[in-house]
Amino acid sequence: MRATVDRAGLDPQGRLPKVQIRRVRKGDLSKVRDVFEQSFGDFLERQLGTRPRQAFNGAQYVHHRWLMEPWGCFVAEEDNTKIVGAALAVTWGTVGLVGPVAVLTHYHNQTIAQQLIRAVQQFFDENKATLHGAVTYPHSAKHLALFHKLGYRPKALGAIMSRALDRPGARPLLPKPPRAALTVRRFSSLEETKKKTALQRFHRLTNAICRGMDLAKEVEIVDGLALGDTLLLERGSDLIGFAVYHTPGVSEAPTGALYVKYLAIDRRQRKVEYLEQFVSSIEDLAQEHGLQRVILPVYLRYWLAYSTLVKCGYQVDFTMVRMEKGKPEDFEDPADLLLDDWR
Repeated sequence: MRATVDRAGLDPQGRLPKVQIRRVRKGDLSKVRDVFEQSFGDFLERQLGTRPRQAFNGAQYVHHRWLMEPWGCFVAEEDNTKIVGAALAVTWGTVGLVGPVAVLTHYHNQTIAQQLIRAVQQFFDENKATLHGAVTYPHSAKHLALFHKLGYRPKALGAIMSRALDRPGARPLLPKPPRAALTVRRFSSLEETKKKTALQRFHRLTNAICRGMDLAKEVEIVDGLALGDTLLLERGSDLIGFAVYHTPGVSEAPTGALYVKYLAIDRRQRKVEYLEQFVSSIEDLAQEHGLQRVILPVYLRYWLAYSTLVKCGYQVDFTMVRMEKGKPEDFEDPADLLLDDWR
């Protein structure tokens, strides 16, 4: 797959270089991270008028996602020497998520981003992902048009919400816990055989929400690289829900914040008080880590989950629009108590 680039990168003889799409190699990782930081920094500077010191506020995406899904990560390379664009992708079972995708500013408008995403889509097809998903900026006609060309359609907004934990008395009063006490365990504390059993329990829960969805790779990479942990919310021997979270370091958590990547309450156990108690436990955990903020993502079609976060004192930091391709059935139930981030 090749793209012709004009203007940018002309050699001394005025010849047009060639940009080749290939999979990411281990030696590319720092360069890919630089491409994301520079590209998103340029975009945010155009939007905000000032350039952020860090495009992602300390969050990192490249290294662990490449380790988790090396065949789903691609670069655009100019003349086999310079990486000018990159796209990362992961699969949650039959759900394929693309992003981040970035191309250096001087190489825009040359179909490079389209070719990167097409390479990702081919990877999804090879892995039998029946739903392809992405998020992008709702205020950017250019980003929306890119995904429209490739068959993605906007569904609804996703909100990245947060709450500061360092204000005395800031936590809203929650109702008393249910009669049967809930307990929280960490996946990292389980024996290896029990970890396998837990992954199977997680899959049964997510499969009931969206057929084929499986978060095993997310849970395992967080556990293996100590990016954070996964919490099991239980009542006796029943799994009520689970949450994959990151803490700052080399993870997707911004500086000073605990970030939840995915949280789900079993559809058979959908009680608002369960989500409230789970969020409260996550906040306690963040304070144990000495962190000042908890970040929770929520797709706004999950109305009950969103309204519960508002009740718990969370506010919207920014929104992204969710784009989907494939899987015609509408699996998103407004009553699902689900927090998930497709970035």
